[in-house]
Amino acid sequence: MRRVALKIAYIGTKFHGYQRQPNYRTVEGELLKAFFEAGVIEDTWKAHYSVAGRTDKGVHSTGNVISFITDEEIRLNYLNGLLPKDVKIIGEARVPYGFKVRFPLSRTYTYVQPFNPFEENDYNFDDMKKAMQYFIGEHNFRNFSKRHEKNPNRKIFNVDLTVNKDMMIFKVVGESFLWNMVRKMVTSLLLVGKGELEVEDINKLLQPVELRETIRLQPAPANGLILSDMNYKNIKFKDCDYSKNKLVEELRKQYMSNEQEKFADAKLIEILKQEM
Repeated sequence: MRRVALKIAYIGTKFHGYQRQPNYRTVEGELLKAFFEAGVIEDTWKAHYSVAGRTDKGVHSTGNVISFITDEEIRLNYLNGLLPKDVKIIGEARVPYGFKVRFPLSRTYTYVQPFNPFEENDYNFDDMKKAMQYFIGEHNFRNFSKRHEKNPNRKIFNVDLTVNKDMMIFKVVGESFLWNMVRKMVTSLLLVGKGELEVEDINKLLQPVELRETIRLQPAPANGLILSDMNYKNIKFKDCDYSKNKLVEELRKQYMSNEQEKFADAKLIEILKQEM
């Protein structure tokens, strides 16, 4: 009997989140179906099955991690063959019996925000980068969560912003996160960039004072969020290139489908404007 850790990648678009739910398609539901069929898990409680991140509906992953105890050989190609095209196991690591998957040294989230071609994208990136610095360190993030958390204090190691002609890419590295926290952080920075919030407002929101009724932060759309990495002490995953390539193939198909829909939408707008 040994404990294994598996790195999971998935396209969150057609999933109702990670955690299994009756009558909904979820990442966990698909994984457990494959594990039960392969016989690597017979009972999740006896196997001490656990997951690092329970991502929301629409959120993607290239770095979520699950762990369980099993007597069976883990054959990644076989397991991936039992999984649907939009979720794959992309890495495996042998871990100590007492390994706690829920407690990585750090988690990395990446958020992709495209520029709106129908609006002026006049963001003040200097102010956004100044505001980002307030997040670094340990702070009270109650105003960046949807819930009333027992312990809203969280530690952020780094926040980064990359800008190109089509999009902004935010990267947030922290010890742990509250529900909706990253998506509300992104919203706050976009509002700073638009001048709808002051840079100093980010500092105010990080104080242990309830401000959710006066400064309402809607979480940025879930489909822009990627749980991109987990970092564990002395744990190195062996990558499965074959499963990565299969997921890339599926992503390319989805990309082209989305591109066709996007250009069809643009043409519809053009035709309708001509008729006005």
